[in-house]
Amino acid sequence: MRAYLGIGSNVGDMAAMLDAAVAGLAAIPGLTVTARSSDYRTPPWGKTDQPWFLNGAVAVETSLDPHGLLDACLHVEHKLGRIREERWGPRVIDIDVLAYEGASIDDARLVLPHRYVRERAFVLVPLAEIAPDLVIGGERVADALAKLDRTGIERA
Repeated sequence: MRAYLGIGSNVGDMAAMLDAAVAGLAAIPGLTVTARSSDYRTPPWGKTDQPWFLNGAVAVETSLDPHGLLDACLHVEHKLGRIREERWGPRVIDIDVLAYEGASIDDARLVLPHRYVRERAFVLVPLAEIAPDLVIGGERVADALAKLDRTGIERA
């Protein structure tokens, strides 16, 4: 199955952390990274009094089910030193499952497609680079992005 992930960091060597996240994902059995966007420098969202982020998107082919993919992402985050202290706060790495082919899930652990994917330009800009025609919530990624303010988002 094909799935799409968002990656981000705003602590330390952010570019190295995104590279390490992609390498960590690629090392997971049953998961193959098939595309990676450019990295984008983006303003913080939600909690705005923190450093800017470096964000990207990754496409994967996987034999893992959606919850297994979430567990793999959390495992990579943990290995890279992610500590969850503050919602939308600074983080060394963040890996979000944005969409999983054919899956619509809303449970205590996972919401797919990701609840805020079509509201966040920092997610859609890199995702549109690798999958502009992907349909999420009945709307193409490129069309959802066209409705959003991209101010401050720059290719790194």
